[in-house]
Amino acid sequence: MSHKANSMHSSLGLRIIFAGTPDFAKNILDTLVDIGHNIVAVYCQPDRPKGRGRIPNSCPVKETALKHGLVVYQPESLREIDVQSKIKKLNADVMVVAAYGQILPIQVLDTPKYGCLNIHASLLPRWRGAAPIQRAILAGDIETGVGIMQMNEGLDTGNILFEKKCSIMDSDNAQTLHDKLSSIGAKAIIEALKDIDKLDSKTQGTDGILYAKKLTKQESWIDWNKSAVEIDRQIRAFNPYPIAQTYASSDKFTNKVLRILSSSVSIGGNSDSPGVITKLEKDACRVSTGDGTLNIEKVQIAGKNAVQIKDFNNAYKLTKLS
Repeated sequence: MSHKANSMHSSLGLRIIFAGTPDFAKNILDTLVDIGHNIVAVYCQPDRPKGRGRIPNSCPVKETALKHGLVVYQPESLREIDVQSKIKKLNADVMVVAAYGQILPIQVLDTPKYGCLNIHASLLPRWRGAAPIQRAILAGDIETGVGIMQMNEGLDTGNILFEKKCSIMDSDNAQTLHDKLSSIGAKAIIEALKDIDKLDSKTQGTDGILYAKKLTKQESWIDWNKSAVEIDRQIRAFNPYPIAQTYASSDKFTNKVLRILSSSVSIGGNSDSPGVITKLEKDACRVSTGDGTLNIEKVQIAGKNAVQIKDFNNAYKLTKLS
């Protein structure tokens, strides 16, 4: 099915279904509403139990949609016939999708006039899948971006309609890069919708395909045999979730989990075994690695608040990391 139309059309006159769930999508929805786009319905994941009381919790997109007075639907699946019928009755020109968290069946993909446009946080085909922001940092990429993709039945395999690039700085962690890409994504979809009749559709290449699998807590454990550069990337990629961690001992505790939220790489090598604390001063903690030295800058011990290393050193004297 072709989603191109022959006539030019004001993007603000488009009937848009928005589908998304987390903060990344919330910021984009906010921007679309603020500039006056016609959002006829918002789809997001159902409320999920959260916290000790297991109280149903609304996702960021639902909260934003209700704030703007938008109609919200939260089906468990888009494969149900009655759900698809409801989408058809909305008579949408396009569905804008950003981190929705559900597979869109062909019946939904083919319903809007211009189909479904996905806002994906990587330069496809590199980092298809669930965690493109974190995987890009972990791999040491120096550039990423946002692609507006014409969705098909594959996993992030559709044609690219529009792209915006973004540098990854050595200071970026997953949160800061997420926020930059969310802002870029909002700008990208606004430009794409404005030129929706004129966008060039480009097939993704077959070279450089990488899959950004979902992060696991098991990956958060630091291996001090790795290089300081690799460990620093891990710490940045895993902040704010699941946070890189190691076992630590001090003058006041033994083998407690120490979460490391930020770090930097020291220039020059070291001759100590990996995991040895090579320098411990009032405002510094340096650790040897398989290659180079890591400066630990912000940490959190179980049951305590996250603190800068200066404040941590005031309370504890680290003796060992493993």
